[in-house]
Amino acid sequence: MKQDDAYQNLKAKLSGDLFTENVQRIIYATDASSYREIPQAVCKPKNRDDIREIIRFARENGTSVIPRAAGTSLAGQVVGPGLVVDISKYMNKILEFNPEERWIWVEPGVNLAELNQFLAPHGLQFGPETSTANRCCIGGMVGNNSCGLHSLVYGSAREHLLEAECVLSDGSTVSFKALTSEEFQAKCEGDHSLLETRIYQNIYETLASEHNQQQIRREFPDPKVKRRNNGYAIDVLLETDPFTGNGEKLNLCKLLAGSEGTLAFSTKLKLNLIPLPPSHRGLVCAHFASLKEAYRGNLIALKHGPTAIELMDDIIMNCTRENIEQRKNRFFISGEPAAMLMIEFACDTLEQLLQKAADLEADCRIEGIGYHFPLVQDDENIKKVWALRTAGLGVLSNIPGDKRSTTVIEDAAIAPEYLPDYMDELDRVLEKHQLSCVKYAHIATGEIHLRPLLNLKDQSDVDLYHTLAKDIAALVKKYRGSLSGEHGDGRLRGEFIPFMLGEHNYKLIKKLKKCWDPDNILNPGKIIDTPPITENLRFLVGQQRSFNTTMEFNMGENLLQAIERCNGSADCRKSVLIGGTMCPTFMATKDEDKTTRARANVLREFLTRSDKANPFDHEEIYQVMDLCLSCKACKAECPSNVDMAKFKAEFLQHYYEAHGIPLRTKLIANMPRLYKLGRKFRPLTNKVSNAAWFKKLIGFAPERQVPQLAKESLRKWYHKATQSNTQSIGKVYLFADEFTNENESDIGIKAILLLNKLGYEVVIPKHRESGRTFLSKGLVKTAREIARNNVEMLAGLISEKTPLVGIEPSALLTFRDEYPDLLEGDLKDKARELAKNSLLIDEFLAQQDEKGKIDKHRFTLKKVDIKLHGHCQQKAIASTAPTRRMLEIPSNYKVTEIQSGCCGMAGSFGYEKEHYELSMKIGEMVLFPAVREALPQEIIAAPGTSCRHHILEGTGREALHPIEILYNALK
Repeated sequence: MKQDDAYQNLKAKLSGDLFTENVQRIIYATDASSYREIPQAVCKPKNRDDIREIIRFARENGTSVIPRAAGTSLAGQVVGPGLVVDISKYMNKILEFNPEERWIWVEPGVNLAELNQFLAPHGLQFGPETSTANRCCIGGMVGNNSCGLHSLVYGSAREHLLEAECVLSDGSTVSFKALTSEEFQAKCEGDHSLLETRIYQNIYETLASEHNQQQIRREFPDPKVKRRNNGYAIDVLLETDPFTGNGEKLNLCKLLAGSEGTLAFSTKLKLNLIPLPPSHRGLVCAHFASLKEAYRGNLIALKHGPTAIELMDDIIMNCTRENIEQRKNRFFISGEPAAMLMIEFACDTLEQLLQKAADLEADCRIEGIGYHFPLVQDDENIKKVWALRTAGLGVLSNIPGDKRSTTVIEDAAIAPEYLPDYMDELDRVLEKHQLSCVKYAHIATGEIHLRPLLNLKDQSDVDLYHTLAKDIAALVKKYRGSLSGEHGDGRLRGEFIPFMLGEHNYKLIKKLKKCWDPDNILNPGKIIDTPPITENLRFLVGQQRSFNTTMEFNMGENLLQAIERCNGSADCRKSVLIGGTMCPTFMATKDEDKTTRARANVLREFLTRSDKANPFDHEEIYQVMDLCLSCKACKAECPSNVDMAKFKAEFLQHYYEAHGIPLRTKLIANMPRLYKLGRKFRPLTNKVSNAAWFKKLIGFAPERQVPQLAKESLRKWYHKATQSNTQSIGKVYLFADEFTNENESDIGIKAILLLNKLGYEVVIPKHRESGRTFLSKGLVKTAREIARNNVEMLAGLISEKTPLVGIEPSALLTFRDEYPDLLEGDLKDKARELAKNSLLIDEFLAQQDEKGKIDKHRFTLKKVDIKLHGHCQQKAIASTAPTRRMLEIPSNYKVTEIQSGCCGMAGSFGYEKEHYELSMKIGEMVLFPAVREALPQEIIAAPGTSCRHHILEGTGREALHPIEILYNALK
């Protein structure tokens, strides 16, 4: 049977989804590692029966099954050539919860942060917490034996997995749980035709041998290393009652944890739960004059019972020094520390916390190390401390060019007492290779993350990648550490397992794998028989492809380098329960192909591997880009600041050059110009634009109401009006954007009247439309002409004293965001200067209020509650904080921001018939319910014009622009 026919037969037997098309296969060809391999197909199962059917199919068709959750693996665990099985979309239910006995049954696709949200009201949590908690899944955590910041006290997933229901490689289903020696013996003596029985017999034969016991205890990592993941955990099983008589029950769940889906496919997991930490938390931010001092300080701190200790070196701290956003987070830094330990204590009383901090400082000073030991206590400031470290790493990951911060030696863990000597030798290895690394992370458990800058497009660096990994493996082995502390072996470290564990032990775990999976269908090439680490790397060696682009990209990068900033970390997979704005279409569908990561993967694939003269000319790219809302959230929320809206605009420009511009695209882009023409026949224009035949002709959803032309344009009103202020305290230039000018001139009029009342002279200068409609539809060259014209007309007028003020965020923010990237030479410099003084009206009034220039007595004293929905691009490029401040200028106005992401309309997106249903689904996630729940007397505020239209159509409730609310508050 042909492969395509076989997969069609499989599809008919599944409850879930199966994809064999090119786009899905490309999207799932990578994870968060440096590896890439195109799978045969992608499946999203709904239940255990689907898993059994998939495994049967793989066995009969000689292919493999690659279990996958959120795809955050850093070692290539979920990259492979077979059938990728994504359990995150459907198999994500909480099944049974017992708060009294502190356990919970979950499906493997349950998200960690969502699970802990569910548990928090009961005073419980799942202990191991990774830095990827807002998107990782429990199944992936078990597969990699993940831990996290508090592994010192909570351990890893292995310590908290009580039971597991699994499908084995022959399709049989089993349950693993803790067994007494008698129960284990009974399992070994069961039906020999059953794979389950043979599995238990293999464990007995392996671990009952005295010679094997000696080899395991001699070669496996030191048991003092809490984070140890090399190979299969037979060293953990050895220390149980059947083999040592220590009373510790044997549980094969310990083996499943860290097995990376190579032994069985878990369908249900029973987890141990622990109480939430004590209420009194504090961070002692110990300052040291050198890294060596910090290593010694770690050993002192461990004696005082901390819950976590994190290292941050001076490179990270210095990266944040010039960052305006991060300066406020440096409040606890004194002098010029070369290293810092952030030592966390959690205590039942404040007195205990203060005593621990004092005792720790006293011991360090006795030893003559450290010079400053501030204690940070309140939650808000603790968040700032952690944010500083995270921000510093973000800066490092965004270094321009082809050299990237590379995962290769970052996961080794050493017993803490050996860490000073180990790090001294490691520095010498790095010096030998003329490399240096930032040093940070989980020093309490002997794991310091190190990521050298390497260019994996350069063969010499690829060779160095392998050499460095080999050298560090030898060093880790010398100190009996674990080459994998928390990120797993995968494709990155599997090559070195025979060396790390010894050939004898490697044969033992190979035999174990053969027993569990005789046909080698479960995630082959991981842990056992792993290919060299340089095979199937994500980047093509020697490729230096460049593209003529309309826009410039950050810090001198070319388009491809900008796309390659996406390292697959999957921050774009947050759910609506977790919050944030990125990525709205994923939040609504939970489909990987709707993520920012997926779009970057597809772009990278075709821009590097296409054989077309125009590599943008691929329908596959269009498919994944079509559902990008251009909300800009990725530019702000992605750690690498991937700006997918910008990539989409650039792609569409090239795509249309090959395929022509569709009629609807032309109409939407040229809407500002059509409005001017249509205004001459306004009643007819308004009638036609909402006629069913017209909406059908241009592909708009019949349910939508197309925005109407206002009776009078803002510019026309302005030229007739008389400025009412007699004593001007300032002058502003108002940008009469295309939406306010033509559709909502009443808002613009109120803005001018308000500014006049407050003492400001308002001038509408000569300018063109913003270009937003052209940018959103990918007509970038036209947008560039508009930008050029606007900068030429406005640059000489706009200054800090006479700023450009705008009403519609998407329009005004083009000056701040896109214009500098569209222009060159002197115009680029002028655009940058113009950007500095281009303000949303909310920002302008908030600034004036801060300076004491707003007379609050002009406003009502009436009490008013306001629910604010922020505009996506405002959140990404500016902030909603000024909007809140402006709305609270009246003394008794109180603003609560709705914790919504994108409204779903996203300019023209929600009007287009093929996008209507998805746009409504996005609105229904948070925004629409919040608006419906608002009391009748509460005011709904939304700065964005498309947001206000969507709220009205989705809820029947009118939302006001914030400037309308402030105008209405005038006495």
